[in-house]
Amino acid sequence: MNYQNRITIEPNKRSGKPCIRGMRITVYDVLSYLASGMTNQEILEDFPYLTQEDILACLQYASDRERQTLVIQA
Repeated sequence: MNYQNRITIEPNKRSGKPCIRGMRITVYDVLSYLASGMTNQEILEDFPYLTQEDILACLQYASDRERQTLVIQA
């Protein structure tokens, strides 16, 4: 999954948070829905402008961000 074509960051939209395809729904929004127990199908029904690929792009983006996180030990 190449999320770079789906996840956009615009300084004046949602305070520069990563959004899906320039829309106002953020990666965080989708991840929060998934974490609360919503299924992919429920998200797609509630937000018909999203696609399965959008959800997968959010997961891939989060995975890449996690991999890049540095652990600093005190």
